[in-house]
Amino acid sequence: MKKFISVILCAALLIAAAIPAFAAVDPWRTGSRVPIVFLAGDGEPIYNENDEVILKISESGLLGLFQNSGDEEEEDNSELYTSIANVVMPFLVDGLISDNWDPYYENLEKEIGDLFAEGRLDDNGNAPAGTGISSARRAQNEENRHWDKKGSNGYDFYNYQYWYDWRLDPLEIAQQLHGYIADIKAATHCDKVALATACLGGNVALAYLSLYGTQDLVGVGMLAPLAKGSEFLSQAISGKFHLDMDALNRILTDTSAIDRFDMPAFATATIDLLSKSGIFGALSDSFKKEIYGKVVEGVTSAIAMSTIFTMPCYWGCVSDEDYDDALLYVFGPEGSEKREQYAGLIKKIDNYHKTVAAEADALMQGVVDTGANLAILCKYGFQMVPICEESYLVSDQYVSVKKASFGATTSTIFDTLSDEYIAQREAEDKSKYISPDKQVDASTCQFPDYTWFTKNSTHTLRTDAEIRIMYSVITADHQMTVDDFNYGQFMVYDHEAKTTAKMTTENCNTEHWTQDEMKQPTNDKKTTIFNGLISFFKWLIELYKLLQPKLSAKFGA
Repeated sequence: MKKFISVILCAALLIAAAIPAFAAVDPWRTGSRVPIVFLAGDGEPIYNENDEVILKISESGLLGLFQNSGDEEEEDNSELYTSIANVVMPFLVDGLISDNWDPYYENLEKEIGDLFAEGRLDDNGNAPAGTGISSARRAQNEENRHWDKKGSNGYDFYNYQYWYDWRLDPLEIAQQLHGYIADIKAATHCDKVALATACLGGNVALAYLSLYGTQDLVGVGMLAPLAKGSEFLSQAISGKFHLDMDALNRILTDTSAIDRFDMPAFATATIDLLSKSGIFGALSDSFKKEIYGKVVEGVTSAIAMSTIFTMPCYWGCVSDEDYDDALLYVFGPEGSEKREQYAGLIKKIDNYHKTVAAEADALMQGVVDTGANLAILCKYGFQMVPICEESYLVSDQYVSVKKASFGATTSTIFDTLSDEYIAQREAEDKSKYISPDKQVDASTCQFPDYTWFTKNSTHTLRTDAEIRIMYSVITADHQMTVDDFNYGQFMVYDHEAKTTAKMTTENCNTEHWTQDEMKQPTNDKKTTIFNGLISFFKWLIELYKLLQPKLSAKFGA
């Protein structure tokens, strides 16, 4: 009996000792029998029928256009320059002289469109024959349809990734996805799957929900979703194009800090000079009436329709409040020649907007109401691409936290939520939803307990913590919340260490900008003159550094 009692006591002590250890570990799920179907965004290259790449967006997104090529052979843009110089430029000159801009717009669209002919879609929003994902990706999809990839650690996050032509109408992709999910269910002998998405994949998920609901889904996860729109795309294409030189400086600082690319010091100094001196602003004010309305609008439309805005997927990133303006801005008024030309495309994007985008909140609510799990993960701490009116919003470079989170209240990048606002939230017993950096209030999200935020994590990055949280939530047998994880609702990512930590007041100041770069723009003339002079002297220093080797070689200094 004594031996029996001692065994019981030892077991009790071991269990008691283990409780704190288990309590300190986040509830990561392993060995799940739920297959995860993952949908990425627009990073996958597009190929022609000969399996040659015809369109590729860098994994760092549109900002990848500025990346150093490193050891790769530099892209030859001579054809583009020749087209603009020899063909388009005369029409620009004619427009300036005769005030007749239509030939300029038409020829600009034609010349750029010819260069992107293989990758862009046709007037009906259809892909050119033989173009799409690579044959290797198609083979991988086919293999996945018939293979139970259950292993000792359960289903890996990417085992059943669905590769698709992201240029197409999300509703068309969703129909293809439905057959893929049916085959995965059959191959794995599972009643349901979990659907995980990133970026534009969230738009496809919404389209899927609008067509099929959640009958085949255990859970839905969205990482950095664009389902409610992306300001830099939506506003720029709806007549709210605005170039902010200070913001351009900040985004260059951001991308340099996280090793995307390094802009030469002289170039950044020049941008800073244009911004601080007010030269750019003065030019904008002087020419906006005569030039902006006649050139920028037509050029924006021409470039849009000769490149990415023939693709319904990017129209899915136009916000509900911008949609009508975007149609008018790009296609002209009802009955216009351009509306007739692109009637097929407009029909597709109209259908998606009315049945999916405008119903986004209801579709998301349907996930929860039908008992499926939901996880929304947002990112911030970076300057938004500065070609829109609201580039000052808290964002992940491509989409604001407000849009990505389905409704969070935020400050701007220049400040924090006011003390009065925070006090009001505290009085309502909602202070736990305020981020430690006081920039985000998650209580106003559509799903405040199912929405996570990572600061210093860019839009295109998928951190280990974000993947683990999404995996755990969408495969669980119940809805998990932000309180179930030691990371909490707000996290901070360290780019150098590649680690994630719970956000605190000590580790939350991750912005890469200087104090001067974080100041709000001012209209005070004395301040503008003072800042302009300082920037001018900095520019002279960088100019000297740039020319010094050449001067030394010439004069032997």
